[in-house]
Amino acid sequence: MNWYLQSGKESDVVLSTRIRFARNLINYPFSTKLTKEEAIELIDKIEQCNIGFDLKLFKLSDMDGITKMSLVEKHILSPEFVLNDNESRAILINDEENICIMINEEDHLRIQVLGAGLDLDNILNVIYEIDRKLEEILEYAFDAKYGFLTTCPTNVGTGMRASVMVHLPALSMTGNINKVLEVVNGFGMNIRGIYGEGSQSQGNVYQISNKSSLGISEEETIKNLNVITEKIIEQERLARKYLAKNSIELEDKVYRSFGILANAKKMSSVECNNLLSNIRLGTDLGIIEELTDLKVNKLELYSKPANLQKYLDKTLDDYERDIQRAYIIKQIIKED
Repeated sequence: MNWYLQSGKESDVVLSTRIRFARNLINYPFSTKLTKEEAIELIDKIEQCNIGFDLKLFKLSDMDGITKMSLVEKHILSPEFVLNDNESRAILINDEENICIMINEEDHLRIQVLGAGLDLDNILNVIYEIDRKLEEILEYAFDAKYGFLTTCPTNVGTGMRASVMVHLPALSMTGNINKVLEVVNGFGMNIRGIYGEGSQSQGNVYQISNKSSLGISEEETIKNLNVITEKIIEQERLARKYLAKNSIELEDKVYRSFGILANAKKMSSVECNNLLSNIRLGTDLGIIEELTDLKVNKLELYSKPANLQKYLDKTLDDYERDIQRAYIIKQIIKED
């Protein structure tokens, strides 16, 4: 089963974990100066690297638009990566889709490892191993003083961005979400929407990641992010306990959302995200016994526009998607 359908440690609050290393090769210009011919040559060079992990190379130019957007919705590819010159870009990815290397994104390589729940330490060990094997074959752009050199100065140093995706409905309902976000920013972390920089929160889901990659080790960064995340988990769970004191109001809110999801004939993606936030909260608190974590994960994945079309294996316009989304939701809810 793919990682995004699984549940992990602390998954009542932490939906997923991702660590990304930005790497560039010597003898090639950075992406802003890289020609199409050099980019294609670099893809060929990376394709010849046999580092294991059952990675397969796919050129973006050979992928249809829905497939590319389905990977964006799974947080495997960045939106910017799929919107620009596809002939110069490729990915190495395994069948489980928890390891993906973007080739010729902002940097020559964006090595990523993803997992369900809070799993920063294990994921760091995996990405270290991938990075070590690549470095045995490739020569990275590295400076003794500044560390790994990257296209954007904010990534210089370790080149690492570690992030956790958190679901904070109770903090939103109690009006305490802004206080928590201010604390996160004060501890040297970024808090953004579900697709990273420049995106908005949807369904009370936020992405928390480190701001700095220079002058701090990978291990220190992971330690700090773990501490912040554990504090956020604690505050969200306290907010849930507070809401549970007025259980009738909470149960009514949750079951009204469930009722709409289970019976609607037509549903937009935005409405679905908001309803699913309440549904996930109700399932985590044991209010909704009709659903499992797996079903909620399926609902969240297959209600997204591109993954809905992948699930049905057909291209749909907005209106048709809204109708089919309601239909697929009912099918998943009824699954044994």
